[in-house]
Amino acid sequence: MGSEFSLNRINPNQTQVFFNDGRYETLTDDELELFLTEAALSESSKNEVDPFN
Repeated sequence: MGSEFSLNRINPNQTQVFFNDGRYETLTDDELELFLTEAALSESSKNEVDPFN
């Protein structure tokens, strides 16, 4: 699955996150860092192999 959002820096401390379903959020740098960390963890958990299957 590809990226489900895109980023647009709107000023030095804020970035808009546009989601494929039309929603968007404006995040500060700290919020953006947390969002990207959560997105990376979510994406990596989808790709993990279940050793019991």
